[in-house]
Amino acid sequence: MGVLGAIAKNLDTIIGPGVMLLYPLYASMRAIESPSALDEQQWLPYWVIYSFITLFELSFWKVLAWIPIWPYMKLLFCMWLVLPIFNGAAYVYENVVRKYVKLGDHLSSNYPANQKKVLQMMSLDARKYVERYIDQYGVEALERVVKAAEREARRY
Repeated sequence: MGVLGAIAKNLDTIIGPGVMLLYPLYASMRAIESPSALDEQQWLPYWVIYSFITLFELSFWKVLAWIPIWPYMKLLFCMWLVLPIFNGAAYVYENVVRKYVKLGDHLSSNYPANQKKVLQMMSLDARKYVERYIDQYGVEALERVVKAAEREARRY
């Protein structure tokens, strides 16, 4: 078996903590210090998903112990979540977690009710841009845009 066999057998133990904890920790700290909120769209969802994975493992550890490739599957999945080229954490959060885990209304209370309703229907990316637009130009500007879109929609 030798050294290479031992490394291959323990790849998840050797690489796992760096991929699943150290790099996300470093990137999360950079995102906190960054003036852009876009970095947080990758790392906040990652920690939510990683927490779900950990809860799953803690709940089903007896079953997972019988699946010899589980640690490697988890490592590959976490690599897909972590690597910025895939943006997997944001994708899973947007398309899975957000659909099945409803946490209620977390929009700022200074938006009118009709604008809150529109913001809740949007994806995370669209919501960020709209909220940034509101912060920059004001609630009235968004109201004018919505009314113009309604008029345009009625035409067709």
